[in-house]
Amino acid sequence: MSDPILHECGLAALRLRKPLSHYQKKYGSALWGLNKMFLLMEKQHNRGQDGAGLATLKLDVLPGEPYIERIRIVEPAPPWQSLIKEVDRRLKAVLREHPEAADDAKLMRRLFPFAGEVMLGHLRYATHGVNSMEACHPVLRENNWKSRTLLVAGNFNLTNVSELFAKMVSLGQHPRLNTDTVTVLERMGHFLDEHIEDLYHEFKRQGKKKQEISPFISQEMDLGYVLGRAAKRWDGGYVMGGMVGTGHLFVLRDPWGIRPASYYINDDVVAIASERQAIATTFNIPIAEIPELLPGQAIIVSPEGKPTLVQVQEPQSRHSCSFERIYFSRGSDPDIYQERKLLGANVVPQVLQAVDYDLDNTVFSYIPNTAMVAFEGMVRGLEDHLDKQKAEALAALQGSDPERIRAIIGHRVRVESVIQKDTKLRTFITNDSDREGMAAHVYDVTHSVIRPRLDAVVCIDDSIVRGTTLRQSILRMLARLEPRRIVIVSSAPQIRYPDCYGIDMSQIQNFVAFQAAVALLKDSGQKKLVKEVYKLAKKALENGLAEEQNYVKRIYEPFTTEQISAKIAELLDPRLGPEVRVVYQTLEGLHAAIPHHSGDWYFTGNYPTPGGNRVVNRAYVNWVEGTDARAY
Repeated sequence: MSDPILHECGLAALRLRKPLSHYQKKYGSALWGLNKMFLLMEKQHNRGQDGAGLATLKLDVLPGEPYIERIRIVEPAPPWQSLIKEVDRRLKAVLREHPEAADDAKLMRRLFPFAGEVMLGHLRYATHGVNSMEACHPVLRENNWKSRTLLVAGNFNLTNVSELFAKMVSLGQHPRLNTDTVTVLERMGHFLDEHIEDLYHEFKRQGKKKQEISPFISQEMDLGYVLGRAAKRWDGGYVMGGMVGTGHLFVLRDPWGIRPASYYINDDVVAIASERQAIATTFNIPIAEIPELLPGQAIIVSPEGKPTLVQVQEPQSRHSCSFERIYFSRGSDPDIYQERKLLGANVVPQVLQAVDYDLDNTVFSYIPNTAMVAFEGMVRGLEDHLDKQKAEALAALQGSDPERIRAIIGHRVRVESVIQKDTKLRTFITNDSDREGMAAHVYDVTHSVIRPRLDAVVCIDDSIVRGTTLRQSILRMLARLEPRRIVIVSSAPQIRYPDCYGIDMSQIQNFVAFQAAVALLKDSGQKKLVKEVYKLAKKALENGLAEEQNYVKRIYEPFTTEQISAKIAELLDPRLGPEVRVVYQTLEGLHAAIPHHSGDWYFTGNYPTPGGNRVVNRAYVNWVEGTDARAY
């Protein structure tokens, strides 16, 4: 994507089902599980550029000995790499003093803090806020009782954090921070405490001694019950993972299925991750062996290593996020690969129209790097169109004319690598205007592949959010090649509305589609609609009714998609000579390509949860009032 979206976290959880000595004997290393955990995280590194964290837990440790180890890295460099290096540094320190531990699983477990049976990893993108260690997962709620010690990590945003925070305060609690991370941790912790307290008193009534009670609590703990109570009021998209000090591991998915999660179980391991392709690669298994966690479902692994699927919340109308498929998830997943190719193929009719059906004088390319698969699909669709033309021309051919036949058969779609991305470009410039100037050099172009003033050039991107990089960099570079026309294609529809379930797109004024709609209102003498929508949204927020309706839809209603696309082209055009056109995927094309992931609120404004409407109305009011604040 030319304008990178800055948030979608990744989760990894792993439970070894045998003693470490089993892995030493079978795989040659007591740290087989830890290595798999690192691979699970590395294969999801596309989800975390700001922070990474890992927690391990050892089972059956004597009192007085540490049983939980946690490391978190927050830095601009790839944090998962730094995390792995730091764990490796600690391992080498152990082996320098005790080289025999490399072949002794029991000794390794005793000496190396990360040699545990239960693991929870996280890759983080910071949302609308400061990237700090406080916000880096896993977060920890410590207690001398193992059953009350809780670690949590997740891929989530909640729209009603303020409401949940107020509820905790009304119970007499004093949360450290008013954030969704702390709110989730403390809410889970609150209901876990209540559950443990009830179990404790029940076992006391049965005459059990205090020291005997802890093992009974571990056996009788009902994490499904705790998670159901904690999540009852959550509004948002989430995959929550956690560990309890007793050795319980859990991962819970939201009831709308907004955020993804998959799992794998065999005799050696239980593994859960945000992306199934990461599991497939890590364990070298077919995709078919990796089921997804269903909406509202939790997978809970007992201290004995037994996994159980529990329906914690009632599943709602499914709205799995389509943007996961378009942009975030790894394209090596076979389903995602095919979906992205279809997205490219489905936009072909609009592309042909944009170049006046003149394939002889059009060069096709893509904007690196994530649009490559959609580009392949677009080219395949163009070739199908050309094949029909060839068949018609051959059928109409009179007599046998070898040269004419060769000319018809040799007709090809002109494909070139016009744009390259210089991923190694770095700058220490902090001034915004100077940084923008440097951003123009992140991409480079291939000269001599476009015939000046004769060829059109078509470049496909997976989506266009703000259009900043297009305006400041890509269109300017393409214009230097002097094409007669530049066509920018988005394999996704117009992004019109904020997200509030995991992606950092909460400020509506940043969307070029919204800017275009407002500009069209002004051009057509309908600017008063801006104030009318503001009054409706403001009143709804004040009266507590903002969850009932998305009033911002009215901003777009006077115009067709084509009118907004044309205005976007006008807003992005650097006015350097060539005509600029912008083509977007249709909603019908999106749904045809990704039929099983209907979460399209970015494009339609149809939010799956009530909190989504409140967020979009708040984002709009913030824009009108000039408030640079998060809408949730």
